[in-house]
Amino acid sequence: MQKFRSLVLPIAIVAGLFCHHWLALARPMVPFLIFFILFLNFSAIEVRKLRLAPMHGWMLLFQAVVSLGLYFAIAPFDELLAQGVLVGILSPVAASVVVVACMLGADRASITTYSLVGNFGIAILAPIYFSFIGTNVSMPFVDSFLLILSKIGPTIVLPLLIIIVLQLVAPKVNNAIARFKGWSFYLWAVALMITIGQTIDFVFLHGEGNWHSIIWLSIASLLGCAIQFGVGHLIGNHYGDRIAGGQGLGQRNTALAIWMAGMYLQPLASIFPAAYSIWQNLYNSYQLWQHDRRGEMVETVKRLNG
Repeated sequence: MQKFRSLVLPIAIVAGLFCHHWLALARPMVPFLIFFILFLNFSAIEVRKLRLAPMHGWMLLFQAVVSLGLYFAIAPFDELLAQGVLVGILSPVAASVVVVACMLGADRASITTYSLVGNFGIAILAPIYFSFIGTNVSMPFVDSFLLILSKIGPTIVLPLLIIIVLQLVAPKVNNAIARFKGWSFYLWAVALMITIGQTIDFVFLHGEGNWHSIIWLSIASLLGCAIQFGVGHLIGNHYGDRIAGGQGLGQRNTALAIWMAGMYLQPLASIFPAAYSIWQNLYNSYQLWQHDRRGEMVETVKRLNG
């Protein structure tokens, strides 16, 4: 099964493209899938080892500064494109980032810490930005903050709290759960398939007459994806964990970004994170393929030398 895991994400994307109408109906399943993905991953680490690091601060600072800077640079020419770029880069790190990052060799504690820090950081930043950008600028900060937090809290905080309790009072149960952490990758593939289906369904419903904007938002998302993974790799290299840096900054919670665009901005701005989801998962598939190929080469060399 491991030989074919680099194909799982492209298959999920293609299924989402062609079965979008039916998969869009399964949207309520995604938060539950994310919950179990994090539940399995949190069980595989000692929560006491979670530590903030300078790398986490630099990645969050990049999102905060670059998202707002690009918005103000683009808005005078194209407000819709500017909003798409803003929400796409500002979106928090994907809750499932731990899955691929650890498969690629990232430090589990570091990337898990950033998945928490990144989500809570954006939950604070986003309401500030949306207080003067978008369609709901009159919404009070506290209301906006609680609204965004309500979208990420149950799927991120609750599994962490449950694992903390299990590690304290029932460590054997936690260890038994941790043995199934590999399942999280396939749960993530299902969540991705549903999210892509939801996105494509939105495009078919609202894309008529807006194809020019959709094309530009898609191109911008490709550039944004390349830049964020690239800068993330550079930051990670500096702190000795290239994979954690790349995945932490490059892999975004596009489902939440799509929701934020629909809630606070022009709904069509959600095309940026929607297309981003495709680009980031194609790149993730490529990384997994490379990683598995290197592993096979190492095993071949060992057999030849043995």
